[in-house]
Amino acid sequence: MIIGTAGHIDHGKTTLVRALTGVETDRLKEEKARGISIELGYAYSPLPNGDTLGIIDVPGHEKFVHTMAAGAVGIDHALLVVAADDGVMPQTLEHLEILQLLGVKRGTVALTKVDRVLPERVQDVCAEIEAILSVTALAGSPIFPTNAAQAGDAGVAALRDHLHVQAQLMPARAQDGLFRLAVDRVFTLPGQGTVVTGTVFNGRVAVGDQLLHSASGQTLRVRSIHAQNQASETGVAGQRCALNLAGIAKEEIERGDWILDVRLLQASDRIDIRLHLLAEAAPMAQWTPVHVHMGTHKGLAHVALLQDQAIEPGTEVRAQLVLDAPVFTIPGDRLILRNAQASRTIAGGMVIDPYAPARKRRSAERTAYLDALEQLIATANPAPLIAQAPHGMALSQLVRLTGRALDAQALPTLQGLQHLQQLAMADGDSLLLDTERWQLLRARVLETLERFHAKNPDEPGINAARLRRMALPGLVHAQHDALWTGLVDALLQDDSIQTSGAWLHLPGHSVQLSAAEQQLAEKLLPLLHAGRYDPPWVRDLAADTGNSEEVVRQLLRKLARQGELFQVVKDLFYSAARMDELADIVKVLASGAAHGEVEARAFRDATGLGRKRAIQIIECFDRLGYTRRVRDAHVLRPDAQWLRSA
Repeated sequence: MIIGTAGHIDHGKTTLVRALTGVETDRLKEEKARGISIELGYAYSPLPNGDTLGIIDVPGHEKFVHTMAAGAVGIDHALLVVAADDGVMPQTLEHLEILQLLGVKRGTVALTKVDRVLPERVQDVCAEIEAILSVTALAGSPIFPTNAAQAGDAGVAALRDHLHVQAQLMPARAQDGLFRLAVDRVFTLPGQGTVVTGTVFNGRVAVGDQLLHSASGQTLRVRSIHAQNQASETGVAGQRCALNLAGIAKEEIERGDWILDVRLLQASDRIDIRLHLLAEAAPMAQWTPVHVHMGTHKGLAHVALLQDQAIEPGTEVRAQLVLDAPVFTIPGDRLILRNAQASRTIAGGMVIDPYAPARKRRSAERTAYLDALEQLIATANPAPLIAQAPHGMALSQLVRLTGRALDAQALPTLQGLQHLQQLAMADGDSLLLDTERWQLLRARVLETLERFHAKNPDEPGINAARLRRMALPGLVHAQHDALWTGLVDALLQDDSIQTSGAWLHLPGHSVQLSAAEQQLAEKLLPLLHAGRYDPPWVRDLAADTGNSEEVVRQLLRKLARQGELFQVVKDLFYSAARMDELADIVKVLASGAAHGEVEARAFRDATGLGRKRAIQIIECFDRLGYTRRVRDAHVLRPDAQWLRSA
């Protein structure tokens, strides 16, 4: 268990910790000279069951509230320290507010300096403390009168026994998350190198593990571990750990950084939160500047409202923080907001979406997404989150949002995910889609084809790129390529749609030829195919077959609608098989180019054609949605899917 002290300056927090553990937590020369704590201090005490109790001693001065907030993050139990002579003071209340906003629900009160007052004063201060705590999560916390300056004080002994019992009764934190340690101190040791200390928020770490430094992205190796001030092979959630790291210098790390699992390395400068504005604060208007304390990080931000009116004191609403610098966080993390002058704590909150958008922040889709994220925080079940994703969710994104290592193969065993659709993505990730959403998207594709056939009965169908834009215009990101490919493949596999050359169409839809047209087509198609990349023009085909140019032209256009041919320019048609070959050449050239660009001269040289014809063919691919022009070159579209002829 990790205990964090809280209380006003000069109320005896450091003296009490020394009496409880025998450890002097004031390390700095200035702290000893001034007699006050400026930095976080750490002490440990062995427990009868073999575990170790950790105590974080925080400064009480109002100028160091930001340091107190860094120390209070991640604690399990609050030790509220109140001096009997002063009673409850401003920083007592502010520290108590911070504990409430951080979600600390267990606590104990130490009434110090009782030797300086009469018994009646002790009773009065106890009554005052009980009244203040009665409206908080710490209501009913026991109060221990102490005289820490006196050796062998019975009150200190009783407090120590109580804390030891609480520590041994506290259940262990879950360790199934991905490792995160919030750095609150960094130093070097001779012969060992860089050491960071902090509270482990999630997961476990072992000697030899590879981790990342959040600010630089550098890969680090764990040389050794001290957990709860004892050498250990592992460190787990809920422990204070010191990690000896290889691969980084002390100067590159600072308080506020994270040492974490590579799968969690994604920063954001916009986060949606559930914000609780304290009753004593002023109403919070749009774009209110605030100081943010999250983990051990402190920074600046502005509050973007997700409602029309200002946030009223004492209320809890959703809001967005627009941060001056990116942060690393996951849903459920707690944070503290102080006013623009950093002189008063005004609000706290819980992270809902760490990757909030800048636009459409109040849309119905966003509201549904945030609802699902809050369900995830409350239940740890990702099913509602996947269910509301209109175009699915990448497994890597789900891992970041849950903070857990999720196995794609094991997901269907979770509640609500028994019929989960999983699609392979080009980067090795998986796209996860709720079954109902999958069926809805299938229906949209089929409905789009049905409407197209009704409007264009003489057209053979739609190419894949155009159908994607017509049926599902929201599929604009790279991760959507897997969804579209999966949809088309599934529809083709169960014969819900069919292909004719490059065209997709419903079963039974076709453009029919008359007997005379069929006979002429059997003459024209071999001639076009034999022409390879330079087929005969309509006038040449008309002369070779003894037909008028108009008859040949109309038949070739009809064959193009059937998917047998492609019209590159007027009166110039290519067989589907030759266009397959040309599409392959474009793909090979794009894959070999530094920026995936295909220039006309490269395509000309690869095909042996003239420059004019090469440009005509590439521009045909542009029209078909296979490529697009970028300045003087052409690139494959991200959603390019060339459907080959049978």
